[in-house]
Amino acid sequence: MQENYLAKWLNNELTEEELAAFKKSDEYASYERIVGASNSLKAPEFDIDNALEAVKNRRTLNETKVIGLKPFRRFLKVAAAVAVIMIGSYFYLNTLDENFTTQYAQSKEVLLPDSSKIIMNADSELSFSSRKWDKKRNVSLTGEAFFKVAKGKRFTVSTEQGTVAVLGTQFNVENREGFFEVTCFEGLVSITYKGKETKLPAGTSFMVIDGNIVNAEKPNSPMPSWMNKESSFKSIPLKYVLDEFQRQHNVMVETQNIDLDKVFTGTFSNTDKDLALQSISVPSHLKFKLEGNKVLFYAESAP
Repeated sequence: MQENYLAKWLNNELTEEELAAFKKSDEYASYERIVGASNSLKAPEFDIDNALEAVKNRRTLNETKVIGLKPFRRFLKVAAAVAVIMIGSYFYLNTLDENFTTQYAQSKEVLLPDSSKIIMNADSELSFSSRKWDKKRNVSLTGEAFFKVAKGKRFTVSTEQGTVAVLGTQFNVENREGFFEVTCFEGLVSITYKGKETKLPAGTSFMVIDGNIVNAEKPNSPMPSWMNKESSFKSIPLKYVLDEFQRQHNVMVETQNIDLDKVFTGTFSNTDKDLALQSISVPSHLKFKLEGNKVLFYAESAP
């Protein structure tokens, strides 16, 4: 890449051939991201005419050589653009977050800068700032994840429904639409929900369904069931059970003549779709019709 490509690109002076060559360079992608981030910043006001007048006033009176202003004006424009890019790159790099997502029927393990470990369940989103990690250990979560936190400073998990805080422990957080559950497997967890703090010791759970705090069953294993390729429920409305089946098996779920608020207690496999369908339909007295990537659950009395 020629050395003057950047300046000409900033000035929109590249020919089509030069632009095509510039886009193939390794540097182009980085410049494009930085310029994109700097577009949201407002550059300080700069009066070119006043700057030129100041330069002329500093010239010696006996100077006879005349210098064209157009090249200097172009230089000022490029310099201002480079300054904006530098400022934008600073803010861009210092606010950049690490983002992780999982799709249906997918899980993912994430290792944090302090060696804390997060295992994400299906259909989940996670983000944190690696640059600010030493000062603030904070993770934002949508979906569900199991946390194994290394001891150290305060560690927080921020969700739309509540905040979970620990120093070093193992716990699971599920944050879905209308459903919020935190289970502590080791140590002590602090939960802030609607401004009220609750201490959660090992072997206990905190659950909110449709905005109401409900009694939660104690976990009967050292880790959440989904990490063992199963999904377990105890008196949970059927609509959340079917949502989880859809996430784990990447199957679109439809229902007909079913009371979705009816509670369900049971377990289904996250790897065997046919077995999972039987595990849901039999205890719920439902029938189902599976066609390709879509399943219809309906009541036995439905036509």
